[in-house]
Amino acid sequence: MERHIEWLRSFWPQPHTATPSERGRAVAGALIGLLLTSAVSHLALGPHAAAYLIAPMGASAVLLFCLPASPLAQPWSIIGGNFISALIGVTCAKAIANPMLAAPLAVCLAIGAMFYLRCLHPPGGAVALTAALGEPAVHAAGYHFALWPVGLNSLLLALAALLFNNLTGRRYPHAQQSAMQNTHATRDPVPLARIGFKKEDLDAALARYGQVLAVSRDDLEAIIFETEIQAYGRRFGVITCGEIMSRDVVTVETKTPLNEAWRLLRKHRVHALPVLNRARRVVGMVGQGDFLHHAGLDEYKTFGERLRSIAGLVFGAEKPAKVGDIMASRVITVFAHEPIAELVPLMSNSGLHHIPVVDNDGVFAGIVSQSDLLAALYESRLAEAA
Repeated sequence: MERHIEWLRSFWPQPHTATPSERGRAVAGALIGLLLTSAVSHLALGPHAAAYLIAPMGASAVLLFCLPASPLAQPWSIIGGNFISALIGVTCAKAIANPMLAAPLAVCLAIGAMFYLRCLHPPGGAVALTAALGEPAVHAAGYHFALWPVGLNSLLLALAALLFNNLTGRRYPHAQQSAMQNTHATRDPVPLARIGFKKEDLDAALARYGQVLAVSRDDLEAIIFETEIQAYGRRFGVITCGEIMSRDVVTVETKTPLNEAWRLLRKHRVHALPVLNRARRVVGMVGQGDFLHHAGLDEYKTFGERLRSIAGLVFGAEKPAKVGDIMASRVITVFAHEPIAELVPLMSNSGLHHIPVVDNDGVFAGIVSQSDLLAALYESRLAEAA
């Protein structure tokens, strides 16, 4: 009896982890993407076109806006997968008179072709089926159906996804950005990979799995890292960023003159300064590397020329340049309540030396350096040994 109950429970849908805002983002994206695709296709193909928006585009919209990181939702997947599937569907319809045979053959050949061309896109199966079982107007269009409307619809929807996903904070196309890339351009593995799992370990596990994954490889890697962080906190206790951060921090604004920022760096013997706006929100970071880069020190110069470049940059102009002219505006921040384990991959793998800490309202609260993190980890292990 219990076995039957468990079997019945397996049909119950599992809860998903998408936040309400993410669900709203996906719904709005599908609406906007399909509206644009429909309107432009209608204008391009004319009001008398047999079909200016095909049904499989609805399934493509689910992938492109709900799962934009999935390998099944990338631009080549939707454009190549749908186009190739349409060609195969039309070919099967022309070669085989019996639709009961043409339809399943079209779908299976389309899947095989998408596997081979690395453009697997589930709605492609529906495109092949539509072409093989299509209405007389679809059959009359022949191979033109693969271009109009399939190719046009796919291209327009991919462009809409490109714009919408990036404007709403989703990387698209989802190029692989592994956290295990050495930022120093040497052959050493990143610090976490020297004692934790390595890229080769994940590759071997995926090879043994041997099935299609709807999640990108770098997202899977990030999930494993996050799992390790959660396990570390459960095992050794949670120390928050707010507990170890420096609170009396020297900061500057975007309008701070460069000579003043340089003086503060030298006086306080720090390598970087947070840049805040008047609401005390982090808008950038300026460090010694920014001064050296904008002084042109990446070019070949004599030592004297380099010194004169720095002097000219900091002191020479009649209207001194401001911090906002040279700061790094893309800054990673952490919340004060987050565990320090979140800092480890950022500082070890990504090469960050200073990370600003903000409160729940996004207001600057302090800064954590590699020295702060090292001391906290050392003390936590001492406490564990005791």
